[in-house]
Amino acid sequence: MTISLYAAKTPREACAHLARSAQATAIAGGTLVMNALNTSDIATASLVDLDGLGLRRIKINGTQVTFGAMTTMADIIAHARLGFLAPVARAIGGPAVRNMATIGGNLHAESPYGDFGVALLALDAKVTIETARQKKTMALEDFYKQRGRLGAHVLTAVTCKIPPRGSFAFVKAIRRHPVSAAVLSIAAVLPLKNGKLVEPRIAYGAMAPTPVRAKPVEAALAGKPLDTATIAKAVALAGQGTTPETDAYASAWYRREVLPVHLARLLATRLRGAA
Repeated sequence: MTISLYAAKTPREACAHLARSAQATAIAGGTLVMNALNTSDIATASLVDLDGLGLRRIKINGTQVTFGAMTTMADIIAHARLGFLAPVARAIGGPAVRNMATIGGNLHAESPYGDFGVALLALDAKVTIETARQKKTMALEDFYKQRGRLGAHVLTAVTCKIPPRGSFAFVKAIRRHPVSAAVLSIAAVLPLKNGKLVEPRIAYGAMAPTPVRAKPVEAALAGKPLDTATIAKAVALAGQGTTPETDAYASAWYRREVLPVHLARLLATRLRGAA
């Protein structure tokens, strides 16, 4: 089948082209779309190229970071002030993939992919999207809930705050080293004030169709000292609200079994860092 390539000049132009045909697909870095095309997982007659929209940029103002949606994992690794996110970006594919994989593409990836979105969810990120008629900003958590109902849209930017030093943690469990899709991933922001956790945020990947917050765990940690007793109570709630799926990388049963183990390790690492 012949596939046409349309180079959009503005986000709204891209949206209008996507809205005209059910067989039009947006392409950013192409790491997922091209694989899907090559394996016939999607059928499309037109690719809408987002590369010309000027969305590859990183801007930092104080503690606020704004990422253009075409920013790559390699861009993040190379940035001097984003060292806390470098382990997340390095967990996504090999060097060639990281040179192409974009933030916007990652936020549209289906489970068990989309690890960078897990980190951004823990960071309480907001996303800006454009349609053919409007531009709006929403919480990333809301974007994930509405993603399948947004219609033709282009995600243009993501904003979040740089967390307090030492408060961010990330872990990704995989079956095939050095790179693979996730068995599960966990990102957490665990700020401490006067020895107690303040507004902890924890997000899971591959434990639901999209990244999700671990709200029962957050509630068990909030306002508590980070000690072994608090960790035990939080870990006991690890699986609440999760709906993992079985795929080629792990079964739903296995994901449920190993989630508490990896959560406990992540929290214990933060405890050692705070000591």
